Amino acid sequence: MKNIAFRKHDHKRCVSRALAGAEALCARKGSRFTPLRRRVLEILWRSHDPIGAYELLDRLKGEGRRAAPPTVYRALQFLSDAGLIHRIESLNAYVGCPNPETRHDAQHLICGTCGGVAEIEVAGITAAITAEAGVLDFTVSRQTVEIIGFCARCRGP
Repeated sequence: MKNIAFRKHDHKRCVSRALAGAEALCARKGSRFTPLRRRVLEILWRSHDPIGAYELLDRLKGEGRRAAPPTVYRALQFLSDAGLIHRIESLNAYVGCPNPETRHDAQHLICGTCGGVAEIEVAGITAAITAEAGVLDFTVSRQTVEIIGFCARCRGP
C-alpha cells in the first residue's frame, strides 16, 4: 500500500477517513477511543509530517487541554499498539498509519528536506530481512526500515 503523503489529495477527506477508520477499529476490538486519543490521532493526521510527543503536548496545551507528558505517551502507546500510528525511530516522532486494519512491517520514505514521510509496504523487503536474520538464527520481532531521500517537490525538476 502506498501512502499519499507526497501526492496531491483531498486532505480533509484523508483525515476524516483515518479518524472514522480508527473509531471503527477500536469499536470492533472493544478498545476505548477516548477524546484525547482521538485528538492526538487527528493532530498526527493533519500533517503527513512526523510529530514528536512534546510537540503534540504543546499543541494540546495550546488548545487549552490539560495534558501532561505521561498522558500523551500513553495515548501514543495505545495508538501504536492498535496499529493506528507508526513511530519514526530516526526522528523520535510519529505518523498516522494509512493501513491499520492489518499488522504489517512497513518501510518509510523520509524527505531529508521537508521532513515529509510516506509509508510503503514492500513484502519482498520484509521477507528478505526475515530470511537473512534466520540464517543467523535471529528471530525478528519488529522491523523498522527508514529510507532518507528527497520528495519530488524538494528535489525539483
